[in-house]
Amino acid sequence: MASENLQVELVAADRLVWSGEAKQVTARTVEGDLGVLPGHAPLLSVLVPGVVDVQTADGETWAAAVDTGFLSVADNRVSILSEYAQLSHEIDLEKARHDLERAREAGEDDDEALANVRSAEARIRAAERETSGRAR
Repeated sequence: MASENLQVELVAADRLVWSGEAKQVTARTVEGDLGVLPGHAPLLSVLVPGVVDVQTADGETWAAAVDTGFLSVADNRVSILSEYAQLSHEIDLEKARHDLERAREAGEDDDEALANVRSAEARIRAAERETSGRAR
């Protein structure tokens, strides 16, 4: 019988970003968007820059922007490990838009510039979810 909730940890290189119980986690991986519910089969996947959504056990939804990293699922435990992760309410939307503009000006042909574009786009998507009320 599957547990009612997942135990989730979202960890950046410099800090624990969020930890708690959740009913669902959604993240973008190299294979595409992945949804995790209680009882999910074990897996290890590579994250791409994007937004992680967590529906908490209390019914709230949290969004976070992440860079590349790993997502691990085993025994109703979800670990999301990323070099960078920031909750939507921590993101300065105007700064993220400015960073995106600068990254695009640097040229998307360059791998580092393209990575900066993807990171800024993820921060903007997460922050916009916060302002639209879709995430807390």
